[in-house]
Amino acid sequence: MDAIARSVPVGVVGAGTMGAGIAQVAAVAGHEVRVYDAAGGSAAAAVEGIFQRLAREVDKGRLLAEEAEDAATRLHAVATLEDLAGCGLVIEAVVEDLEVKRALFTGLEAVCGPDAVLATNTSSLSVDAIAESLAQPGRMAGLHFFNPAPVLPLVEVISGAHTDASVADRLVATAQAWGKTPVRAASTPGFIVNRVARPFYGEAFRLLEAGSADAATVDALLRESGGFRMGPFELADLIGHDVNLAVSRSVWEAFGRDPRFTPSVLQERLVADGRLGRKTGRGLYVTDEPRPEPSTADPVAGLPTTWTGSGGFDPSAPGWSLGTDEVSLRLTDGRTAAQHTGGGPRTVVLVDLALDYAGASRVGIAAPEHAPKEHVDAAVGFLQGLGLAVTVLPDTPGLVVARTVATLAAAAADAADSGVATAEDIDTAMRLGVNYPRGPYEWGTALGWHWVAGVLDALAAAEDPVRYRVSAQLRDRAANGEPALETAEKLPPGIVLARRAAEAMLAGDAASRTLGMTLDDVVPGAAHVSMRVRADMVNGHGICHGGLIFTLADTAFAVACNSYNRSTVAQSAEVTFLAPAREGDLLVAAAQERHRNGRSGLYDVTVYRDDTTIAEFRGRSREIPGTLVPDEEDT
Repeated sequence: MDAIARSVPVGVVGAGTMGAGIAQVAAVAGHEVRVYDAAGGSAAAAVEGIFQRLAREVDKGRLLAEEAEDAATRLHAVATLEDLAGCGLVIEAVVEDLEVKRALFTGLEAVCGPDAVLATNTSSLSVDAIAESLAQPGRMAGLHFFNPAPVLPLVEVISGAHTDASVADRLVATAQAWGKTPVRAASTPGFIVNRVARPFYGEAFRLLEAGSADAATVDALLRESGGFRMGPFELADLIGHDVNLAVSRSVWEAFGRDPRFTPSVLQERLVADGRLGRKTGRGLYVTDEPRPEPSTADPVAGLPTTWTGSGGFDPSAPGWSLGTDEVSLRLTDGRTAAQHTGGGPRTVVLVDLALDYAGASRVGIAAPEHAPKEHVDAAVGFLQGLGLAVTVLPDTPGLVVARTVATLAAAAADAADSGVATAEDIDTAMRLGVNYPRGPYEWGTALGWHWVAGVLDALAAAEDPVRYRVSAQLRDRAANGEPALETAEKLPPGIVLARRAAEAMLAGDAASRTLGMTLDDVVPGAAHVSMRVRADMVNGHGICHGGLIFTLADTAFAVACNSYNRSTVAQSAEVTFLAPAREGDLLVAAAQERHRNGRSGLYDVTVYRDDTTIAEFRGRSREIPGTLVPDEEDT
């Protein structure tokens, strides 16, 4: 299915931050865009704001002056809904109120031609419920952008029960033409991201409410051990606790108050007290005050250094253990250290999960409550000797990272089993929509679904048998093996080829491997590459060397350039540094080709950390004869 042609006008209803962002994306992509808002003057103000943002993009070198001028000429504020007649696509981005949206689409159906596609940007309401009163519900679907729409690549394309397949296909193709990465989802509560992400916040609040760990410690473990770019509490402070709680409540209510999605009482109290996060200056943290330090064990020295076991320190390996005559280290499986130790001769100290122990800077451990202090010190000293900061946690089922990852993996599996989306789309959505370090379904497969089910069983036995229940499908995975992920052959051929080309290019890039760069995602014309700033990457002032940041951006540029499997070389590149990066920061370079009536060879790269832009890079490339890998169509 072809994308909506650039010659076809696009309407946007709602001139708030999201609506204006969507209008900017469509205008830069080449469409005439008509912006309408029921509040007088709002549409004109939004268009003027877009003009200013386009000018800033030019000042930053991310947009050519003629591109900005062309986009500006295509943007129009309109005064009435009737002015949207003739639009081939109308996207709604108004208040999250079902009756307001229903009335709007009834009006749009009367105005727009029968072939026009109607789309809602709702993040939580049912597409079917919104389309209920339409005479032609088949032409309506969800097109859920993430804020800020001009920057974030993910778009969820939501099909209701009555959405025509051709309409969803056209929206997928259109999102791709606009430089976005679309994923398909069914119209179920929370769609993909808002549904699967609930445990990330829910488990953190449960740990805090139980007194198992303070906020700074939970955040530090999930960042420094789990590899997440922000911890759940700092992310909720950034989003706003009112917004985060509203999503949790919406999903909880939509699922009939399923205990898996029960909102946090503590978060409800924060909202009631006006402690909404950064926008009010105070949430779980105080914005203008130094962040509290996480719980970290004091240095331990002079203890036995002879540890034996299977495979060295690699708790991710099945059956891993390491120990002395008195202490045994094991990866947590959900059971407590006391349960593992039992009446045995050695104290079992459990190690929390990490994304990659070689790249982790912190690890959590737990020992039985009455374990001898010298046994705990021996474990702490050993781990500190590996260069890890150590957090000693209470003997809590699942510790911090393991329970979070297990519940996320279970949520992803449940979404796939319920037909919400494919496992591949779920993982893509969670990586690009909320910056997870690894797709939760892929993570569950790597850890083993028996391990995931085991952690949930332990949590069910210790805390809540309904909240942590294991579904029949997950139990089957654990017992009989993993159903295969959507295979690469089921993906669009262009994405398959882009991945193969990227893997081939990076396989020969020793410098990128030495710097620990990771390819997070690649599609034709776009790529995301990440790198953790190590101690050997900073100068005497503790700031990452600019040349290494340039190298990260250049690698993302190179991957994106070669994503069409046509050998490509750089003609020019320039970088602007905007903020310092320091040891421990996870930097992400997002590269995107600037399309101008086709491929341009001009790429923008943004290097960022959490919500801070570190550098902006622009590169120009040209193709030379040859390919990186054989095109399977030619073999």
